[in-house]
Parts: sequence; C-alpha cells; structure tokens
Amino acid sequence: MNSKLTLRLDDHLIQVAKNYSAKTGKSISRIVADMFAIIALEQQQQEDTIPSRVQALKGLLKHADISDHDYQRHLEEKHL
Repeated sequence: MNSKLTLRLDDHLIQVAKNYSAKTGKSISRIVADMFAIIALEQQQQEDTIPSRVQALKGLLKHADISDHDYQRHLEEKHL
C-alpha cells in the first residue's frame, strides 16, 4: 500500500532533488523510496552479521559512566 509523505527540506536541497530527478528520469518519490530501501537493506545486513546474543547486548552500556581506565583495572584484577 502506498501512502503520502510530506517532507520539509531546504530550498537548495529541493532544487538539487529536482535537477537529479530530471537528469535520471526518476520521480523524487522514487528517489526517496530507493534511498529508504537502501537504508533498510543496510540495517538488515548489519543485523544479520551480528549474532543474536551480541545484538541483545547492543546499547546496554550506552549511558554508563565507564572509562578505559575502569576497563583496564577490570582486566588487571581478572588476570592477575
């Protein structure tokens, strides 16, 4: 099912898109759809290459206040 999407862009970008559209013979809608399809494919490929166990840990420590020094100290305590 196709749905309508309104984009707000800088005037310069709109002109670039129109020029590219005329040059390639593709509509701006098709260009935008192609770009989103590429993004979706890249995300899928990235998720496929990361094992599910690792994927589950992704972002877990995003807001943690852990430094390289903390990690180095952990390794020293673990292996010494």
